[in-house]
Amino acid sequence: MTKYSPGDALVPHRVTTVTAGAMKTMSVLLDDPNPIHLDTTAVRALGLGDRLINQGPTNLAYIMDMVRRNFPAARLQNFQTRLLSNVFEGDVVTAGGSIESVERRPDGLHIISRVWLDTEEGVRTVDGIANVVIL
Repeated sequence: MTKYSPGDALVPHRVTTVTAGAMKTMSVLLDDPNPIHLDTTAVRALGLGDRLINQGPTNLAYIMDMVRRNFPAARLQNFQTRLLSNVFEGDVVTAGGSIESVERRPDGLHIISRVWLDTEEGVRTVDGIANVVIL
């Protein structure tokens, strides 16, 4: 069994390029026709720059994938996040985290981690907490 300790860094998950094609696919899957994911003219008109904006649920999925890779035998019990900034087409992002607490309970090992998603430029786009239970 792997030993987990408060302060341990989680192995990060890097997404090398956020693509327009992936945003278009996710727009269909999420039934999200918001033009900021599909049309740079709409993004410009809102004063948000000139690149498409990634869907929030996709940004959260990058973090969840990182959590799953770090705790493959765990069940995600709680996931709370705040969206802080946009992720744009062409961005390189890294999901990371660190363990805040580890507690053995009758139903398993509870691990609470601070999690985040940062751009390559150092912009924190998502911040949150993930609580996993290893049975």
